[in-house]
Amino acid sequence: MLGDQEPPAVVYIGSQDLARISSLLPSNRKRSVIVHSLVSSLGLLNNTTTTCKRRLEVISPRKATYKELAAYHTRDYLEVVLDRTSDRQRSGSEPGLNAELGLEDDCPMFAGLAEYVQLVGGATLTATKALQQNLTDIALCWDGGRHHARKSQASGFCYVADCILAILTLKRLPVQLKDVPIPEAISQKPRIMYLDLDLHFSDAVSEAFYSSISSATPQVLTLSIHHSSPGFFPVSERAALPDVMSPEFDPFTLSLPLKQGASDATYARIWPLVEQVKNTFSPDFVVLQCGVDTLAGDPCATFNWSLGDSAGSMGWCVQKVINEWPGKKLLLGGGGYNSPNAARAWSYFTSIALGSPLSLETEIPDHGGFPLYGPSFTLDVPAGNMFDHNSEEYLSTLAVAFDKINKELYNRLNLRHVNSGRQRAI
Repeated sequence: MLGDQEPPAVVYIGSQDLARISSLLPSNRKRSVIVHSLVSSLGLLNNTTTTCKRRLEVISPRKATYKELAAYHTRDYLEVVLDRTSDRQRSGSEPGLNAELGLEDDCPMFAGLAEYVQLVGGATLTATKALQQNLTDIALCWDGGRHHARKSQASGFCYVADCILAILTLKRLPVQLKDVPIPEAISQKPRIMYLDLDLHFSDAVSEAFYSSISSATPQVLTLSIHHSSPGFFPVSERAALPDVMSPEFDPFTLSLPLKQGASDATYARIWPLVEQVKNTFSPDFVVLQCGVDTLAGDPCATFNWSLGDSAGSMGWCVQKVINEWPGKKLLLGGGGYNSPNAARAWSYFTSIALGSPLSLETEIPDHGGFPLYGPSFTLDVPAGNMFDHNSEEYLSTLAVAFDKINKELYNRLNLRHVNSGRQRAI
């Protein structure tokens, strides 16, 4: 809480332009309009629900500047994706260059791409700035969360590395740490924990901050919970369960791979491992990527996670982060190819951020997208009948591995504290 009186408003990034441009994304056509329309029709944007404990402030995103995008992306990449020549964006007149930059197959050029990159990148940065400027302690940007975009390459339906840009921005912010004198606090660098709930490994984000060098400053920790199997996108050695004995091991770049059919019970079992990492790292900021292709009913058909509020559900995990974790929170969208279910989930998470979760039995209001929500026409996304291949033996293997990982994380942080003089309870 930022003040002694009522909590600050939750910041929600949205505008007609953002919804229009985001809905042009080839992999998620019209999804943004569907999402924002449901959030609005549920009364969350104008605080018309009677039980919300916090206000919501809608902030229109600004477009990211070239300089802001170039904080991570290369000049060669930006020159192409920011080229507003509409016929080039429709047809891709330089196939060799497009292939090199990842602008084909799952990431084709499209009319409006330049504005998309600037506005989606700017939306996440607008949310980040709201946290930096103490306008809020919770910011929501459901059009962000593009965790596969690389420095010079589009990938996995992602054209702009907004997650990375947000983390880089937060890294530069001096924070006043509790019980630390002001002169000393000014010199301290904030810690950012990036937690990714998407079905797919956060390869670009994790690799951007990966370092096997033990002297690296422990300012950013990434933890991705995802599906991993041979050939499953994205193929990355970082997607596997980390091995503390490997010379490539980095305790600040962590992966928690799950097998097919992961359910509420699986997430309830692994969540204490996530909490251990959080407790040890003690972040000042949490960036939570809420990709919902993990939910039952997604066309990816790989996990069987429910939205509900029972132990281990996606809503339960998001509620834990929002209500119980330290630091300011930036919540982003991500994958999710059943657009009505994405709208259900992100609307529900918005209500959690406002302090009064909607009932999962809430009926979908009559609005333009109403026919999309059949046959239930309620907010809930229940689990299906998929078999959960995450056996107790496998989950025990994860627990043993993360016990070792957490001890190594503690040792690395404790060594940094001794060397830097920074005192922080872990």
